[in-house]
Amino acid sequence: MANEAILLTKEGYNKMKAELDELRIVERPKAAEAIAEARDKGDLSENAEYDAAKEAQRNLEAKIMRMEMTLANARIIDESHLDLNKVQILNKVKLRNCKTGAEMEYTLVGDHEANLAEGKLSVETPIGHALLGHKKGDKVEVQVPVGLMEFEILNISI
Repeated sequence: MANEAILLTKEGYNKMKAELDELRIVERPKAAEAIAEARDKGDLSENAEYDAAKEAQRNLEAKIMRMEMTLANARIIDESHLDLNKVQILNKVKLRNCKTGAEMEYTLVGDHEANLAEGKLSVETPIGHALLGHKKGDKVEVQVPVGLMEFEILNISI
């Protein structure tokens, strides 16, 4: 992961940077305070609260380190260079399930920004990956855990 470019939108980059700042400025001092409070409660060899606070601090530091690495390797995608003739990362893609007729719309993003509740589908998922490079009107078959699905691409936009 150290040299692998991580694709992010400007919005996703800024959101992650803000979360990292929150972890550094707010959560890190809280973790240190929790350790100090637990330490004040006596014998550390039998202090479960101290052990839990130290474990929480280790987890926090690991998360901070992962986020720092992600941001250091981030490449922000420039929307002005997107091609609307074929599906690519950052495109908004409207699909129809050929079997059920259900329509859905997703924005294709990198793995670090994926959030189905927000309609953001990772290009690393089977569906996201299968859509890449296809054009409006194409039918795309995708093998997913529940079986083979077929989607028609109705629209590609930004």
